[in-house]
Amino acid sequence: MNAPLTKGEFINGQEFDELLVAPSLVRRKLQCYLALLLSDVVGVFLGFAIAGQLYMAREGFYDSVLYGSLIFPIFLTIAFYNGAYSIDALRSGWSGIMRAELAFVIAIAVVVFVQFLTSSSADFSRVTFSGGAVLAMALIAWLRLQMRSFVTWRCGRSVINELIIDDGGPQVHIRNAIRISAAAMGLRPNLNDPDDLDRVGLVLRNIDRVVVSCPSDRRLDWAMILKGANVEGEVLDDQVARLGAQGARTIGNHGLLMVSAGPLGLRQRAIKRIFDMAFAGSAILVLSPLLIVVALAIKLQDGGPVLFIQKRMGRGNCFFNMYKFRSMTTALCDSDGNVSASKDDKRITPVGRFIRSTSLDELPQLFNVLLGDMSLVGPRPHATGSLAGQKLFWEVDRRYWQRHSLKPGLSGLAQVRGFRGATDHEGDLVKRLQSDLEYLEGWTIGRDIKILFLTLRVLVHDRAF
Repeated sequence: MNAPLTKGEFINGQEFDELLVAPSLVRRKLQCYLALLLSDVVGVFLGFAIAGQLYMAREGFYDSVLYGSLIFPIFLTIAFYNGAYSIDALRSGWSGIMRAELAFVIAIAVVVFVQFLTSSSADFSRVTFSGGAVLAMALIAWLRLQMRSFVTWRCGRSVINELIIDDGGPQVHIRNAIRISAAAMGLRPNLNDPDDLDRVGLVLRNIDRVVVSCPSDRRLDWAMILKGANVEGEVLDDQVARLGAQGARTIGNHGLLMVSAGPLGLRQRAIKRIFDMAFAGSAILVLSPLLIVVALAIKLQDGGPVLFIQKRMGRGNCFFNMYKFRSMTTALCDSDGNVSASKDDKRITPVGRFIRSTSLDELPQLFNVLLGDMSLVGPRPHATGSLAGQKLFWEVDRRYWQRHSLKPGLSGLAQVRGFRGATDHEGDLVKRLQSDLEYLEGWTIGRDIKILFLTLRVLVHDRAF
């Protein structure tokens, strides 16, 4: 197995930092969405303001502000749902304009309909309202066109980080895509080596879409890796082009099969992250006395370190350091997790037995949530040496790596269903995996909140040892 990379080490003459082949575009995209939103605000209010000022001077100006205030919240709500602030709107200026204009027309229709129902149309100046609507639509389109240069400056022409991995397959050329050689970067689609997967995960960090060109015998392995990489992934298969397959992408004479897609969009990731930070930060403040008491109890037990830090695999199959309160004797701590804790485990200290049975040992992972390594809800992170029966977890089911397409969680669907504790049999792992994959299929913030509440029922559990 390859040793995990650390900062300053070299691989094929390249520093660890150079494995990150592209800067993150997340913040830049958010800046562009905000710029489009502000331009729409200006377009709506300025359009009505000009119409009101021209028709009725100062009195008309005040009325126009009222019209804009009525229309804009409705327009914004529709615009968010119809993709006026989406990746397609960033890629294509005209696509964004058409979606914004459609949202504005619907908002105007809603306001007019409400006026009719409430018989308040007599209080509105039809000329100011109609003229303002026309001017606002024109200004929305013009201002969005002016934003194109800002979007290009912040995110580039393609707006996404697209990567081509050459792993011995045919050459494919995609405009504005980054190209790397798998051999030169030391990348291998080895599903039996977590260190190889971690290396691939580092390269794919900040990538939005990846295309892998490789021989046919390696396509399945690459497809499995991409499914757990939280990235839109495609493998090159020229049979697609020859068959004229529907729903697949073709570039020149080459066919591309989509094999993976990130489970969450940018908006969903933002909502999940904001919720994680707010909840974890509040929980740390509220539970700080308890955290201090548990830390003192562990320290007084045997004088050893308070925290147990273990390498776990997180989102995108990349390693991170997970924090727990130490529950075992210092000399017998299992850093690789090769042996699951059992009910009468001699390695567990008296304090450790209590904090494990009450799940208090997991509380330091709130700091992992704040650091962004973990989420409140998601598939639980496993140690690399964990066994189900006599097999490593990923040897039991090849779909195991797919669970890493989201950040690991403090709790998850498998845990609230009672699938926790030792994995003495392969079936114990399969049940957890099925629940984890089910969680990936349809994320909502409401389900995360529900899982957190259900977690309270299993904090004290007969398999929490």
